[in-house]
Amino acid sequence: MTASCNINDLIKVMAALRTPNTGCPWDLEQSYKTIAPHTLEEAYEVVDAIDRENMDDLREELGDLLFQSIYHAQIASEEGHFDIHDVINDVTEKMISRHPHVFGDESASSAADVDKIWERRKAKEKKGDISALNGVTSALPALLKAQKLQKKAAKVGFEWPNLAHVLDKLEEEIAEMRAAIANNDKENQAEELGDMLFLLANYGRMLGINSEEALRQCNNKFERRFRGLETDLKKQGSSVIDASLEQMEAAWDEQKSKEKLK
Repeated sequence: MTASCNINDLIKVMAALRTPNTGCPWDLEQSYKTIAPHTLEEAYEVVDAIDRENMDDLREELGDLLFQSIYHAQIASEEGHFDIHDVINDVTEKMISRHPHVFGDESASSAADVDKIWERRKAKEKKGDISALNGVTSALPALLKAQKLQKKAAKVGFEWPNLAHVLDKLEEEIAEMRAAIANNDKENQAEELGDMLFLLANYGRMLGINSEEALRQCNNKFERRFRGLETDLKKQGSSVIDASLEQMEAAWDEQKSKEKLK
């Protein structure tokens, strides 16, 4: 394939893969539901490439994610619902409609102004039952969904007065978790843990921190330090399997010290 290829070439490739008798047997067996996990995975791989600031990987992953959209649209086209051109047309019209400060006669001088315009336009597009929580996708990662739900509720006034109240509530939830542990009530423990996570996600939102991103970065930090710990122990002729907890803690502290020196 050459750089002269365009989106129509990719659409034709997808159609060929799904053509009965001559297409790919694996692709012909797929459905929206079987492809959905791959779509989610590709989205995360795009984010991973951005985190690593690897432009070659980002270019590739963006292509893979684009292919996922074409894949779902191809199945929809076969079923007579819509095709990828309908998808492109709809999102183009939506972006123009939601940016009247660029394509129309409204004005916006800040991101906050844009957010208000966006919400007003979305409200006009809503159909069926109207809820302040509409528009939050069920399939979002739990922490991200928690923050989006809380942001929606806050916009209609369902909000903590200040950050101190959230911390007070967290202490209350911790006390309830201690009681659940003392009662050996696993179901209640799971509920209280959910309450604590939901509260912390809200706290992050109020601080202007994306909790999903914060946890993802924490995961990356843990993985980086633990892999460094394994490397250091190996250099010492040991391993995480053979090392004592004290040795691992010392190696962990060493990883933290190394990061501070960078």
